[in-house]
Amino acid sequence: MTHLFSSWSGGKEKKSGQWFVAGRPGWFSILRVIPLLILMAALLGALGGCTHSPVKENVVDLAWPPPPEQPRIRYLGSYSSQLDLGGSNSLKARLLGADPRGFSIQKPYGVTATDDGRRIYVADTKQAAIVVFDFDTREVYRFNTDARGALRSPIEVRVDSRGRLYVTDPVRSRLFVFSPEGETLLALGAKEKLERPTGLALDEERQRIYVADRGAHRILVYNLEGEFQYAFGERGTGPEQFNLPINLAVDKDGNLYVVDFGNFRVQMFSSGGDFLGMFGEAGDKMGNMARPKGIAVDSDGHIYVVDAAFGNFQIFNKEGRIMLFVGQMGHQPGQFWLPTGMYINAQNRIYIADSLNSRIQVFQYLPEQRGEK
Repeated sequence: MTHLFSSWSGGKEKKSGQWFVAGRPGWFSILRVIPLLILMAALLGALGGCTHSPVKENVVDLAWPPPPEQPRIRYLGSYSSQLDLGGSNSLKARLLGADPRGFSIQKPYGVTATDDGRRIYVADTKQAAIVVFDFDTREVYRFNTDARGALRSPIEVRVDSRGRLYVTDPVRSRLFVFSPEGETLLALGAKEKLERPTGLALDEERQRIYVADRGAHRILVYNLEGEFQYAFGERGTGPEQFNLPINLAVDKDGNLYVVDFGNFRVQMFSSGGDFLGMFGEAGDKMGNMARPKGIAVDSDGHIYVVDAAFGNFQIFNKEGRIMLFVGQMGHQPGQFWLPTGMYINAQNRIYIADSLNSRIQVFQYLPEQRGEK
């Protein structure tokens, strides 16, 4: 794994196991050179709508690392409202006094998607709802639940292969499991005294649900039937101790990754619960962390960590060495304003909740091709 892009040096300085070039000032020089063209392209894309594809036509060509290097991350598009799935009847909206954009997200925190990318689910804290982008019906709508599962502050959302939704709500101190129709199947956390559940990860192969309890500084484990299995962690700075664990991810081998927010690091555990290691520290250099939030793992085992303070996401190898960072503060495509949650689906599509820009940005990880050096 660590050899993947060790040969890339950009003609500057070769860093073993890393994708970035030392001394190169960020990845958005193209934005500074042609900002008006990018803005016009984004506007034309919004006005023109999109097709039935689960990603838009790429009206902005952004990739990281930048040319002439081999790209590993490519920008695909962003979603915020009904306009992004084909628009709404603007004349009808004006007559009815409605928003011509149709239904839209306001302050996304968590995000997930189906493996085929046909639906994106967004935990919108401002609207206290899960918002669904449905590419089959080309609709954006609120996921309605029954009274038992009424949400007050949804933070994280996941969907399983049966279409069931898993949602954490720290205000209600519950993990809810909903049927595809919105019926509350499970409301977990009362017996275990769940305080402030935030992060959430599913491991269907091993029949597990992981929940980060930020209030109690621990991780809880349930099976898919909602039966409590065990919990681990306590407040502290040592290995297997947490200070505000906030987001979770599971890789294809069942390893668990925990964003230890207050300790500015990521801790890693095996599927059996053994401590594997940790990486990260407070700072403002590449590989440091300031406000780490969402976390995800791609098919090749790279670890992605969103940082709300930096306005980017950083990519690490399995040993925790920085390989690349994507993004900076801003409002243009590929830029972020308080990014929070993230998810990578089976197609290696990367979904980022761009909170204060009120949108979900989508990227594509481009794996190494056979024979590539």
